[in-house]
Amino acid sequence: MTAPLLEARGVTLQYKTAQHLLTATYRVDLEVHRGERFIILGPSGCGKTTLLKAVGGFLEPVEGRIMLAGRPIRGPGPDRMMVFQDFEQLMPWKTVLGNVTFPLRVKRAWKAREIKERAMAALEKVHLAEFAHVYPHMLSGGMKMRVAIARALVMEPEILLMDEPFAALDALTRRHMQRELLELWRMLGFTMLFVTHSIEEAVTLGSRILLLSAHPGQVRAELNAGHLDGRDAADPAFGALTRHIHDLLFGEGREPANA
Repeated sequence: MTAPLLEARGVTLQYKTAQHLLTATYRVDLEVHRGERFIILGPSGCGKTTLLKAVGGFLEPVEGRIMLAGRPIRGPGPDRMMVFQDFEQLMPWKTVLGNVTFPLRVKRAWKAREIKERAMAALEKVHLAEFAHVYPHMLSGGMKMRVAIARALVMEPEILLMDEPFAALDALTRRHMQRELLELWRMLGFTMLFVTHSIEEAVTLGSRILLLSAHPGQVRAELNAGHLDGRDAADPAFGALTRHIHDLLFGEGREPANA
């Protein structure tokens, strides 16, 4: 087994409200390897998004450490790019190409010609090069997702962070988006850390699934779902893992990590 790309050890995270100091996660361990689709799953309020923010470098642990490629995470960086819950995060006044070139221009590390070449290469990878000069409002939801991912991947990050990107969608659109995301992953092989509170979504998208308990988030189990790659909810193995996860999260059962 190769060394993990991302490693968290004993991570406790806290944040302040007007009246309280709240503990979001308590001594969480996880390992994410290159090319993995790693899912953080748990009920609302268990610290999933807070943990993702800590990986992004926006929040420092009060206990434990988070390492990326063997180096401690000290703050935000282009080696970790995030895709948020709402694809309307795309700037409507910019074309698809303008949206994808934006982080490159902010970085100011490349000349204008190279910026355009890198952005067009990213759009080629997500099959949107012919839509480079179209505006976001003219795109479908799936195409907007591809633009958001192209904008993240154009920076060639070590890991793509996704914070419940499909949470607000209806069931049919959500399923379509999941298939689009899996298609992109199979084509590009990026490393993904994906947060969700949907058991079915976790089983659909994940190769490994980390289960967090209710507040404060603690690891209940870590499960392998890679054997289900390409299967859907009609498959008996899919249903069995879904029920098992439900029992672990909402029943009394508990498994050791790395089950």
